[in-house]
Amino acid sequence: MDFEELQKRIRALLKERRAILLVHYYQREEIQQIADILGDSLALSIEAARTDAEVIVFAGVHFMAESASILSPDKTVLLPRLDAGCPLADMIDIDRLERTKREHPGTAVVTYVNSSAAVKSRSDVCCTSANARQVVASLEGNGKILMVPDGNLARWVAGSTDREIIPWEGYCPVHHHLSTDAVLRVKDRFPRARFAAHPECTTAVLALADYVGSTSGILKYAAACDSEELIVGTEAGILPRLKKSNPGKVFIPAADNLFCEDMKKITLEDIYKTLKEMKPIVKVPDEVRIGARKALDRMIAIS
Repeated sequence: MDFEELQKRIRALLKERRAILLVHYYQREEIQQIADILGDSLALSIEAARTDAEVIVFAGVHFMAESASILSPDKTVLLPRLDAGCPLADMIDIDRLERTKREHPGTAVVTYVNSSAAVKSRSDVCCTSANARQVVASLEGNGKILMVPDGNLARWVAGSTDREIIPWEGYCPVHHHLSTDAVLRVKDRFPRARFAAHPECTTAVLALADYVGSTSGILKYAAACDSEELIVGTEAGILPRLKKSNPGKVFIPAADNLFCEDMKKITLEDIYKTLKEMKPIVKVPDEVRIGARKALDRMIAIS
């Protein structure tokens, strides 16, 4: 079947199954085109919990499907490819987190949503790249804060607070390996362009940016800024949405390798098969879900 036929059949199956299709901005363009909701990872799960859909199909990666299961325990959550993971989320586990907590007693743990449900369950509060600074600012007292698992995000947040931030040394390979040399080469080619970067990039790259923010933040900045050219320092999957929302502007990737293989694993064929077979299901067990839900709820209340 061609893309258009698959898209039609998927939409028909979604209606038949009383299902909703959540799609992250970094997914393939042909999947973005048929999304019920297109957005950031946690925002998608929050929106799904508000719907009357009985089934959630998540076109994203594993931790996103877990977040949907945490927030919507009575719904069936389907992830078309169980091997769609996240290298950043894999850079921390419960044992290493608990060991670090013992080394820094009394330290608050702020966990990025790009993490497993198990790690969330041992955290005080979660954050996203969009609200990390707000979450840290909301914490009472003046004690240390351990931010996991993205060290670049933690260092960016540290620049906005007097609190001592202990960064975990994890990173998103796509953003972390964007170099200043690559950005400067593109800036030389487009001297009038602004540069927007995701806070998962290194401190050196962020220092070159006109704007630093999440994928949704970059979308808002692109619409509001007065430049007709924008260099984009995040995963290339956001480009179709940027171009669609801003037809008069030019968007330039900050490098040629801003590509997440895990985010591109899911295909239309995978989604179609998942809806036909109603599997694979992602279900977070209650002994993990309850603690993780508390950390997510605390974040949502702050936001």
